[in-house]
Parts: sequence; C-alpha cells; structure tokens
Amino acid sequence: MTDVIRRKIDRARPTVAEGAPGADRGWRLALARATRDAMGLDLEFRRLSIARRSLAEILETVPDRALIAVLDGPQGGLGVILLAPSVTATLIEMQTLGRLASQLAPPRKASRIDAAMVAGVIDRALAGLDDTLAEEADLIWAGGFRYASYLEDPRPLGLMLEEDSYRVLSAEVVLGGGMREGEVILVLPATGRGTRPEVQPDQTEPEAPQFTQALTAQVLQADCQLDAVVGRLVLPLRQIMSLAVGEVLVLPSAAVDAVSLETIEGRRVASARLGQHRGMRAVKLSEAAQTAVPTVAVKPAAAPAAAPAAELRAAG
Repeated sequence: MTDVIRRKIDRARPTVAEGAPGADRGWRLALARATRDAMGLDLEFRRLSIARRSLAEILETVPDRALIAVLDGPQGGLGVILLAPSVTATLIEMQTLGRLASQLAPPRKASRIDAAMVAGVIDRALAGLDDTLAEEADLIWAGGFRYASYLEDPRPLGLMLEEDSYRVLSAEVVLGGGMREGEVILVLPATGRGTRPEVQPDQTEPEAPQFTQALTAQVLQADCQLDAVVGRLVLPLRQIMSLAVGEVLVLPSAAVDAVSLETIEGRRVASARLGQHRGMRAVKLSEAAQTAVPTVAVKPAAAPAAAPAAELRAAG
C-alpha cells in the first residue's frame, strides 16, 4: 500500500527540466548574438570552460587591467563579468567609430565611462542567456543577472562577494573576423537562487505505452548525415596524383547561394545557401526535393583506352 501511494505522489510532481546542454551553449549563443545585434560585431568562441572556483581562486585569476562589472542577481546574489582590455577596446571602437582600427590601441585601465558604454551589451547578453535557458535546469544559477556597477580595482570583490563556491565560465573569444581576440570571464554563484523551470505534463494525452517509449528511444538513436555540397570537380587520375601543396583547384559551378544538401549516397534532398545563425556557420534551406531522385554518376571526359591502365601503374 505504501508503494502505491509513493508512486501516485511521484506522478503528481511536475517534470523538472534537465540542464544539458545548459549554460555552455547558452552563453555562446547569447554573447555572440548580443555583439552582433548591438553593434554588428562578429564574435566567435575559440574556447569555453566551466569550472567551480572559490572566491580566493577567482581573485587570483582576474586579468590585468580587466574591466570589472558587478552583476546583480536573484535574491541578492552577486556575480561578476571580467572583460580583457582588448575586448573592452574592441567594443568601444565599434560603438564610437562604427568599425575596427587597423591596429589595437595600447592596453589601458578601463574607466567608468568604458563600463557605461559596454553595460548595454552585457545586459543584452545576460538577457539572451535567460532566453536560451528558459526550459533548462541551469536557469536556477545562471539566470536573472544584470549589470549593477563597475569596480576600478579587484580588491573590493573580496568584501562584496560571499565566501562561497562560484561557477566560472572562462572564454577565449575572437572578434571582428579574427582582427581581435581576448578573454571574457563570467562568474556566478554556484548555489542557484533563481526559479527552477518546470515542464508541465500534457494532460490531454494518456501515458504512452511501453512499446511506444521503446520505439521512440530506438528512433532517436538513429543518425542521418547530410553533406552541404558547394561544388564538385572531376579530375583525371594523372592530375590527382600530381597535386602539390598550395595548388588551387577552381570550382566553376560553386556559389554560396547554390548549395546542395545530399545524403551519403549522393541523393539530393534540398537546396540551400550559406549563411550565419546566432554567430555560427549555417545553411538556409531554399527548396526541398519533392520526390526521390536517383543518383547520377558523373563521368569524366573521354580519354584514350590505354591512359587509365598507365595511370594505375604509376599509382602503384
């Protein structure tokens, strides 16, 4: 009887979202989208790591001359975002000049004016992080933070922040298509104080039978690989064997707006164009194939009958 009551209680509890992929993917998307939408600046992540650190460890890893922005979070929680001088200078240049100078200015200590100019980008990135984590468990510790103030020196952090563990998202970013690079560090309390997202069960449909759940698990494990083909080139074996480093092969029919999505067997399933989505390379579908198209082998130009045998002997 006790087991029956326990099972009924468990079924009545709302389903809680799990964390993956969590703050890792969310911060990548949010920060790249914020710089792109706010000032038209491309930002890509070269590396991103998440680790737990103590307050003492955080104070020892603050970059030299970094812009230190204090973040206000749920229930009085405080966080910090640290921008390397090169990142701060890049954001300021894009806002004041609308472009990046050919050379980076000498590093200097960030000022209160610099912090005020980048505060909007910081808040936009943090709001984007909330959106990406709306249905994930990481929202409880990574959500709800906004820009609060600026510090000229990292020493007051030891008095402002609590003696607790923190989650540190350390990122190396590339800005402006490779013109600039630097470090962005987001420090948030490890113990979440926000609201845990809940996924309400669908009351309109009965529970799925066991065989349906097993079938779903098998289907979701299947992989489907699609290749984005920009262009194809057919060469004689003799020319392939003589290829050298630095040689350029011309693709006569290649175009960014005429990409073909094909299966591993070479069957075309859709056409697309190259583009960008949330700071990442992407293809946009323009037309989907309505019927199956048999694979057509592309034959090279006619050659003398003795040529293939000679080329095979030369290849060993």
